[in-house]
Amino acid sequence: MFTGIVEETGEIVARTPTEDGLRLRIAAGEVATGLAHGQSISVSGACLTVERFEEGTWFEVFLADETVSRTYLGDLEEGAVVNLERAMAADGRFDGHVVQGHVDAVATVQAVESVGEDWTFTFALPAGYDRYVVEKGSITLDGISLTVAERAGEAVTVAIIPTTYAVTTLSEKAPGDPVHLEVDVLAKYVERLLEADTGR
Repeated sequence: MFTGIVEETGEIVARTPTEDGLRLRIAAGEVATGLAHGQSISVSGACLTVERFEEGTWFEVFLADETVSRTYLGDLEEGAVVNLERAMAADGRFDGHVVQGHVDAVATVQAVESVGEDWTFTFALPAGYDRYVVEKGSITLDGISLTVAERAGEAVTVAIIPTTYAVTTLSEKAPGDPVHLEVDVLAKYVERLLEADTGR
């Protein structure tokens, strides 16, 4: 489980296509420190497993075909930057919200606006996902825990403070760019329970 609080960004320094998917080597400092084989890391919102690493320098993850098809990670070239977060420690501080690292779909940046020292980002959601989003609720975009400022149809707007803008990949995003979407898992559980109750 993750919290959506990005620790740092990493750079893809190697990508190796295989018969079953894609292997990525990601250069990182803090996140690549103290790793263990099999550890989970959120890579721009996708939960991936560490296969190999060099302490404090890089780590490698494998993307199965399912991950490649559901995310845009397979489209990234060497030099691309990604958001990184290690799995939450059982005794850690919970600063974001419950993030599983299970990408639901790919959303698109619709608009970016500078507002004083802050930024406003509007994202176009894939059809059907707006029902999981509520104003002032939580949403995960590229692994970042964000609060919904406004929802209008299948578009959602969030306010980005300077720190978040500086330490994540949002500073490199422009209209038309893809972002990984993970809606609040609690909303999906509520929907499933209501469906079951209605059926009964």
